[in-house]
Amino acid sequence: MKIIHSIKELKQSLQVERESGKKIGFVPTMGALHAGHLSLMRQSVKDNDVSVASIFVNPTQFNDKNDLATYPRTLEKDCELLEAVGCDYVFAPDESEMYPEPDTRIFELGRVAEVMEGAHRPGHFNGVAQIVSKLFEVVEPDKAYFGEKDFQQIAVIREMTRQLNLPVEIVPCPILREADGLAMSSRNVRLTNEQRQKAPLIARTLKESTTFVPGKSVEEVKEYVIRTINQDPVMRVEYYEIVDGKTLESIREWSETEEPVGCITVFCGEVRLIDNIKY
Repeated sequence: MKIIHSIKELKQSLQVERESGKKIGFVPTMGALHAGHLSLMRQSVKDNDVSVASIFVNPTQFNDKNDLATYPRTLEKDCELLEAVGCDYVFAPDESEMYPEPDTRIFELGRVAEVMEGAHRPGHFNGVAQIVSKLFEVVEPDKAYFGEKDFQQIAVIREMTRQLNLPVEIVPCPILREADGLAMSSRNVRLTNEQRQKAPLIARTLKESTTFVPGKSVEEVKEYVIRTINQDPVMRVEYYEIVDGKTLESIREWSETEEPVGCITVFCGEVRLIDNIKY
Protein backbone atom coordinates (compact mmCIF):
# COMPACT_ATOMS: atom_id res chain seq x y z
CA MET A 1 0.00 0.00 0.00
CA LYS A 2 1.27 3.46 -0.93
CA ILE A 3 0.62 6.55 1.21
CA ILE A 4 0.54 9.67 -0.94
CA HIS A 5 0.27 13.29 0.19
CA SER A 6 0.27 15.22 -3.10
CA ILE A 7 -2.46 15.48 -5.74
CA LYS A 8 0.11 15.36 -8.53
CA GLU A 9 1.66 12.10 -7.35
CA LEU A 10 -1.71 10.41 -6.81
CA LYS A 11 -2.99 11.43 -10.25
CA GLN A 12 0.18 10.11 -11.89
CA SER A 13 -0.03 6.78 -10.04
CA LEU A 14 -3.71 6.27 -10.82
CA GLN A 15 -3.25 7.24 -14.47
CA VAL A 16 -0.83 4.32 -14.84
CA GLU A 17 -3.43 2.00 -13.26
CA ARG A 18 -6.17 3.35 -15.51
CA GLU A 19 -4.12 2.98 -18.68
CA SER A 20 -3.64 -0.70 -17.89
CA GLY A 21 -7.42 -1.09 -17.87
CA LYS A 22 -7.95 -1.28 -14.12
CA LYS A 23 -11.18 -0.22 -12.43
CA ILE A 24 -10.74 2.15 -9.47
CA GLY A 25 -12.81 2.16 -6.29
CA PHE A 26 -12.72 5.03 -3.80
CA VAL A 27 -13.62 5.43 -0.12
CA PRO A 28 -13.42 9.07 1.07
CA THR A 29 -13.00 9.38 4.85
CA MET A 30 -12.04 11.87 7.52
CA GLY A 31 -9.97 9.23 9.29
CA ALA A 32 -10.46 7.87 12.83
CA LEU A 33 -11.47 4.70 11.05
CA HIS A 34 -13.72 2.02 12.50
CA ALA A 35 -15.18 -1.24 11.22
CA GLY A 36 -17.84 0.66 9.26
CA HIS A 37 -15.19 2.40 7.15
CA LEU A 38 -13.33 -0.87 6.70
CA SER A 39 -16.50 -2.56 5.43
CA LEU A 40 -16.65 0.11 2.69
CA MET A 41 -13.04 -0.61 1.74
CA ARG A 42 -13.67 -4.36 1.69
CA GLN A 43 -16.56 -3.77 -0.73
CA SER A 44 -14.32 -1.61 -2.92
CA VAL A 45 -11.59 -4.27 -2.94
CA LYS A 46 -14.20 -6.86 -3.93
CA ASP A 47 -15.65 -4.74 -6.74
CA ASN A 48 -12.53 -3.12 -8.24
CA ASP A 49 -8.95 -3.78 -9.36
CA VAL A 50 -7.51 -0.84 -7.40
CA SER A 51 -8.87 0.73 -4.20
CA VAL A 52 -8.10 4.19 -2.88
CA ALA A 53 -8.98 5.75 0.49
CA SER A 54 -8.62 9.41 1.33
CA ILE A 55 -8.03 10.64 4.86
CA PHE A 56 -8.72 14.36 5.21
CA VAL A 57 -10.53 16.25 7.96
CA ASN A 58 -12.29 18.77 5.75
CA PRO A 59 -12.61 22.18 7.44
CA THR A 60 -15.28 23.55 5.09
CA GLN A 61 -17.95 21.10 6.26
CA PHE A 62 -17.67 22.00 9.96
CA ASN A 63 -19.95 24.82 11.07
CA ASP A 64 -18.76 24.28 14.65
CA LYS A 65 -15.08 25.13 15.17
CA ASN A 66 -14.96 23.10 18.38
CA ASP A 67 -16.22 20.04 16.50
CA LEU A 68 -13.41 20.50 13.97
CA ALA A 69 -10.79 20.94 16.71
CA THR A 70 -11.89 17.84 18.62
CA TYR A 71 -12.38 15.55 15.62
CA PRO A 72 -10.05 12.56 16.22
CA ARG A 73 -6.95 12.26 14.03
CA THR A 74 -5.22 8.87 13.93
CA LEU A 75 -3.44 8.65 10.57
CA GLU A 76 -0.85 6.00 11.42
CA LYS A 77 -3.40 3.59 12.89
CA ASP A 78 -5.82 4.30 10.03
CA CYS A 79 -3.20 3.33 7.45
CA GLU A 80 -2.47 0.06 9.24
CA LEU A 81 -6.19 -0.80 9.25
CA LEU A 82 -6.60 0.04 5.56
CA GLU A 83 -3.57 -1.98 4.52
CA ALA A 84 -4.94 -5.00 6.41
CA VAL A 85 -8.15 -5.01 4.32
CA GLY A 86 -6.44 -4.64 0.94
CA CYS A 87 -6.37 -0.90 0.24
CA ASP A 88 -3.83 0.01 -2.47
CA TYR A 89 -3.46 3.77 -2.02
CA VAL A 90 -4.08 6.16 0.86
CA PHE A 91 -4.35 9.82 -0.08
CA ALA A 92 -3.61 11.93 3.01
CA PRO A 93 -3.20 15.56 1.91
CA ASP A 94 -2.81 18.55 4.19
CA GLU A 95 -5.19 21.50 4.05
CA SER A 96 -2.98 23.61 1.76
CA GLU A 97 -2.88 20.76 -0.78
CA MET A 98 -6.69 20.57 -1.03
CA TYR A 99 -7.30 24.30 -0.60
CA PRO A 100 -4.33 26.24 -2.01
CA GLU A 101 -6.87 29.07 -2.13
CA PRO A 102 -10.34 29.33 -0.60
CA ASP A 103 -13.06 27.32 -2.36
CA THR A 104 -15.80 29.88 -3.02
CA ARG A 105 -18.11 27.57 -4.97
CA ILE A 106 -21.73 27.58 -3.87
CA PHE A 107 -23.67 24.45 -4.83
CA GLU A 108 -27.41 24.70 -5.43
CA LEU A 109 -28.28 21.19 -4.32
CA GLY A 110 -31.99 21.69 -3.76
CA ARG A 111 -34.19 20.30 -1.01
CA VAL A 112 -32.04 17.24 -0.26
CA ALA A 113 -29.42 19.63 1.17
CA GLU A 114 -31.86 22.01 2.91
CA VAL A 115 -33.80 19.72 5.25
CA MET A 116 -32.66 17.99 8.47
CA GLU A 117 -28.84 18.27 8.65
CA GLY A 118 -28.97 21.08 6.11
CA ALA A 119 -31.29 23.12 8.33
CA HIS A 120 -29.35 22.42 11.55
CA ARG A 121 -25.82 22.74 10.14
CA PRO A 122 -25.81 25.67 7.69
CA GLY A 123 -23.08 25.34 5.07
CA HIS A 124 -22.27 21.74 6.01
CA PHE A 125 -23.41 20.12 2.78
CA ASN A 126 -21.85 22.83 0.65
CA GLY A 127 -18.55 21.93 2.32
CA VAL A 128 -19.20 18.23 1.68
CA ALA A 129 -19.91 18.95 -1.99
CA GLN A 130 -16.73 21.05 -2.25
CA ILE A 131 -14.41 18.38 -0.89
CA VAL A 132 -16.05 15.33 -2.49
CA SER A 133 -16.10 17.00 -5.91
CA LYS A 134 -12.41 17.88 -5.50
CA LEU A 135 -11.57 14.30 -4.47
CA PHE A 136 -13.58 12.84 -7.37
CA GLU A 137 -11.64 15.06 -9.78
CA VAL A 138 -8.33 13.88 -8.29
CA VAL A 139 -9.10 10.15 -8.05
CA GLU A 140 -11.51 9.81 -11.01
CA PRO A 141 -13.00 6.64 -9.52
CA ASP A 142 -15.35 4.26 -11.29
CA LYS A 143 -17.19 3.65 -8.00
CA ALA A 144 -17.27 5.52 -4.69
CA TYR A 145 -18.51 4.00 -1.43
CA PHE A 146 -20.46 5.72 1.35
CA GLY A 147 -22.07 4.40 4.53
CA GLU A 148 -25.84 4.61 4.89
CA LYS A 149 -25.49 6.04 8.41
CA ASP A 150 -25.01 9.34 6.57
CA PHE A 151 -28.24 8.78 4.65
CA GLN A 152 -28.79 12.42 3.72
CA GLN A 153 -25.16 12.88 2.69
CA ILE A 154 -25.53 10.13 0.07
CA ALA A 155 -28.51 11.95 -1.47
CA VAL A 156 -26.52 15.20 -1.52
CA ILE A 157 -23.48 13.57 -3.15
CA ARG A 158 -25.68 11.89 -5.76
CA GLU A 159 -27.19 15.28 -6.62
CA MET A 160 -23.77 16.97 -6.76
CA THR A 161 -22.44 14.17 -8.99
CA ARG A 162 -25.45 14.53 -11.30
CA GLN A 163 -25.08 18.30 -11.57
CA LEU A 164 -21.37 18.10 -12.37
CA ASN A 165 -21.95 15.15 -14.72
CA LEU A 166 -19.19 13.12 -13.06
CA PRO A 167 -18.89 9.53 -14.35
CA VAL A 168 -18.78 7.86 -10.94
CA GLU A 169 -21.24 5.34 -9.50
CA ILE A 170 -22.24 6.12 -5.91
CA VAL A 171 -22.48 2.87 -3.92
CA PRO A 172 -24.34 3.02 -0.57
CA CYS A 173 -23.32 0.39 2.02
CA PRO A 174 -25.28 -0.79 5.10
CA ILE A 175 -24.80 0.74 8.55
CA LEU A 176 -22.43 -1.24 10.74
CA ARG A 177 -23.37 -1.39 14.41
CA GLU A 178 -21.71 -2.30 17.67
CA ALA A 179 -22.97 -5.47 19.41
CA ASP A 180 -25.40 -3.31 21.45
CA GLY A 181 -26.83 -1.62 18.35
CA LEU A 182 -25.02 1.74 18.43
CA ALA A 183 -24.21 2.88 14.90
CA MET A 184 -20.43 2.94 14.43
CA SER A 185 -19.05 6.47 14.27
CA SER A 186 -15.69 8.16 14.69
CA ARG A 187 -17.39 10.39 17.26
CA ASN A 188 -18.21 7.45 19.56
CA VAL A 189 -14.70 7.60 21.05
CA ARG A 190 -15.62 10.98 22.57
CA LEU A 191 -18.43 9.48 24.67
CA THR A 192 -17.80 9.06 28.39
CA ASN A 193 -18.34 5.58 29.84
CA GLU A 194 -21.79 6.58 31.07
CA GLN A 195 -22.75 8.13 27.73
CA ARG A 196 -21.49 5.09 25.83
CA GLN A 197 -23.74 2.88 27.97
CA LYS A 198 -26.75 5.14 27.28
CA ALA A 199 -26.17 5.77 23.54
CA PRO A 200 -27.63 2.43 22.28
CA LEU A 201 -31.04 3.75 23.38
CA ILE A 202 -31.14 5.58 20.02
CA ALA A 203 -30.98 2.43 17.88
CA ARG A 204 -33.15 0.46 20.30
CA THR A 205 -35.91 3.07 20.15
CA LEU A 206 -35.78 3.33 16.37
CA LYS A 207 -36.04 -0.44 16.03
CA GLU A 208 -38.93 -0.60 18.51
CA SER A 209 -40.77 2.11 16.57
CA THR A 210 -40.87 -0.03 13.43
CA THR A 211 -43.24 -2.43 15.23
CA PHE A 212 -45.87 0.35 15.38
CA VAL A 213 -46.17 0.63 11.58
CA PRO A 214 -48.68 0.86 10.03
CA GLY A 215 -50.92 0.74 13.11
CA LYS A 216 -49.87 4.13 14.44
CA SER A 217 -49.67 7.38 12.50
CA VAL A 218 -46.40 8.96 11.36
CA GLU A 219 -46.86 11.69 13.99
CA GLU A 220 -47.46 9.15 16.77
CA VAL A 221 -44.29 7.23 15.85
CA LYS A 222 -42.26 10.45 15.79
CA GLU A 223 -43.62 11.50 19.19
CA TYR A 224 -42.82 8.08 20.66
CA VAL A 225 -39.19 8.15 19.46
CA ILE A 226 -38.53 11.71 20.64
CA ARG A 227 -40.24 11.20 24.01
CA THR A 228 -38.50 7.87 24.72
CA ILE A 229 -35.00 9.18 24.00
CA ASN A 230 -35.51 12.51 25.76
CA GLN A 231 -36.57 10.71 28.94
CA ASP A 232 -32.91 9.87 29.49
CA PRO A 233 -31.27 12.97 31.06
CA VAL A 234 -28.03 12.34 29.13
CA MET A 235 -29.84 12.51 25.76
CA ARG A 236 -31.42 15.32 23.78
CA VAL A 237 -33.06 14.80 20.37
CA GLU A 238 -32.14 17.60 17.99
CA TYR A 239 -34.56 16.37 15.35
CA TYR A 240 -36.35 13.24 14.24
CA GLU A 241 -37.97 13.21 10.81
CA ILE A 242 -39.69 10.46 8.87
CA VAL A 243 -39.06 11.18 5.22
CA ASP A 244 -39.40 9.85 1.70
CA GLY A 245 -36.17 7.92 1.12
CA LYS A 246 -35.63 9.50 -2.30
CA THR A 247 -36.73 13.14 -1.94
CA LEU A 248 -36.01 13.42 1.84
CA GLU A 249 -39.25 15.40 2.21
CA SER A 250 -41.10 14.77 5.48
CA ILE A 251 -44.21 12.61 5.17
CA ARG A 252 -47.47 12.85 7.09
CA GLU A 253 -49.01 9.55 5.98
CA TRP A 254 -47.32 6.19 5.45
CA SER A 255 -49.08 5.96 2.07
CA GLU A 256 -47.12 8.96 0.74
CA THR A 257 -44.00 6.90 0.01
CA GLU A 258 -42.88 3.34 -0.67
CA GLU A 259 -39.59 4.08 1.09
CA PRO A 260 -40.13 5.74 4.49
CA VAL A 261 -36.92 6.41 6.41
CA GLY A 262 -36.60 7.76 9.94
CA CYS A 263 -33.58 10.09 10.36
CA ILE A 264 -32.46 11.21 13.80
CA THR A 265 -29.80 13.35 15.44
CA VAL A 266 -29.26 13.14 19.19
CA PHE A 267 -26.88 14.95 21.51
CA CYS A 268 -25.48 12.43 23.96
CA GLY A 269 -23.86 14.86 26.36
CA GLU A 270 -21.94 17.13 23.97
CA VAL A 271 -21.44 14.45 21.30
CA ARG A 272 -23.74 14.67 18.27
CA LEU A 273 -24.83 11.23 17.04
CA ILE A 274 -26.85 10.43 13.92
CA ASP A 275 -28.72 7.30 12.91
CA ASN A 276 -31.58 6.22 10.67
CA ILE A 277 -33.92 3.32 10.08
CA LYS A 278 -36.05 2.11 7.20
CA TYR A 279 -39.74 1.52 7.95
